[in-house]
Amino acid sequence: MAATKSQGKTFTLFIVGFTVACAGLAFFATGIAKLALVVGLGIMAFSLAGFFKIKPLEGLTATNKQPAALKLAGLGAALAGWLIVLFGLKLSANVSGRMITTLVGLAISLVGVLVILPIAANKDAIWKS
Repeated sequence: MAATKSQGKTFTLFIVGFTVACAGLAFFATGIAKLALVVGLGIMAFSLAGFFKIKPLEGLTATNKQPAALKLAGLGAALAGWLIVLFGLKLSANVSGRMITTLVGLAISLVGVLVILPIAANKDAIWKS
């Protein structure tokens, strides 16, 4: 995933910190888990500082400005689908009603993520210049 050695090291450090923090969060009742959560968050903060340190070395990205309205529409569709699933589970008591609202919400989320957002990203793509 990383293009340079420093990006790879920083990303690996982030993943380790995220894993330790999740382990600490999962077993939060014990004292060692609270320590793991704090250590994991500290490692993640250290890796974030590393990301900001190597960001100027990457240079400018070769992309044109993408339309913000389409990106917001894709994000809105993804969130709306998630909210339909979330509230559909509360509104319906039977399994078939919950299944229908879940499938409708999933379809709306997938349209937002797999249709609208790629259109926004490819509208002014660099290879189309």
